[in-house]
Amino acid sequence: MDGLTVLTSRVDGFEGFRDAVHGSHVDVMQLQRGRFRGLLTHIGVGDFSLSVGSFSVGLRTQRTSSDPKLIVGMLLGAESRVTHWSYDMDPGDVLVIPPGVDHDGRFHGAASYAALRLDLAGVAGAFGGESWMSDPANWRRKHRYRADPRIGADAVARLREIVSRLSDPDARVSPEAANFWRRAIIDVVTATVMHSQPPGTTETIPSATRLIRNAEHYIEAAGSRPVHISEICAKCGVSRRSLHRAFTEVLGIGPVTFLQRKRLCDIHSALRDCDPATTTIAEIALQHGFLNLGRFSGYYRALFDEYPSETFGKRYPGRGRQRPAEPAATSSAASPASRSIASLHSNYARY
Repeated sequence: MDGLTVLTSRVDGFEGFRDAVHGSHVDVMQLQRGRFRGLLTHIGVGDFSLSVGSFSVGLRTQRTSSDPKLIVGMLLGAESRVTHWSYDMDPGDVLVIPPGVDHDGRFHGAASYAALRLDLAGVAGAFGGESWMSDPANWRRKHRYRADPRIGADAVARLREIVSRLSDPDARVSPEAANFWRRAIIDVVTATVMHSQPPGTTETIPSATRLIRNAEHYIEAAGSRPVHISEICAKCGVSRRSLHRAFTEVLGIGPVTFLQRKRLCDIHSALRDCDPATTTIAEIALQHGFLNLGRFSGYYRALFDEYPSETFGKRYPGRGRQRPAEPAATSSAASPASRSIASLHSNYARY
């Protein structure tokens, strides 16, 4: 499995944004007066990449049709008008740029964005079970997807949190966890696209009991690594709506809640076995798909009636308290360096 790579750099001229989408050359011209200040973060897992950029002045951008990759972009914030082709964009809106298609954009002021770069053939694995989204043919047309205000705002906030945490120099992410976060990033950036699709009408759905059995067999085979819901859908060949109905019917809870509790159980076992001298609660939580230490602690205590630090200290009495994870830690468990990355990406957009 491929590991996670993160590269963050400050940019002091518009020329630095020719790598605005990692692996894809973009022609950039500064059109608004002022000193250019920018920040670029590239997150990679294998041939997948996410680029997050923010800049302080208005730009004109163009990408040539020679790029063979699919790009899915999301506007994170903007102080003024943003247009791509003839589309006006608002924060949370998503833009699909197919392979081999020219693209032009105009930012009339400071802004921030995120962009996925994928192999078109990879959408089948990324969106398995979602009939429209898993068909490469449906990604060959340029399109702008308007974000539902709530879904768009949630997606922007969630993506900022993921980037902030993964950009922490102290964050250690295993290859297994890297695959989980790759799927989580794709899920967040394309949430607006998925929300825009009508419910499937031709899906063949196995019985709820058999579907749950197949899903649990897959989860069990995965061991302690975090499993994303998109993996289950791809393996079982069903949409998220169908998977949710089956889990609710058989187990009384949805698949997202089920997977979250499975990860919490794996963390509980890890905390009992790990030595606090060699690891931290935050590291274990990140490896199992939790970003925010305060929220994670709340989920953990609700399920086990004790805090993670209490479990951590059982095998080594008195040592678990050195690394508490109580609800008072309401901010992300990121270091000051990663928090500054998140604030800079916001500040350059000034919104």
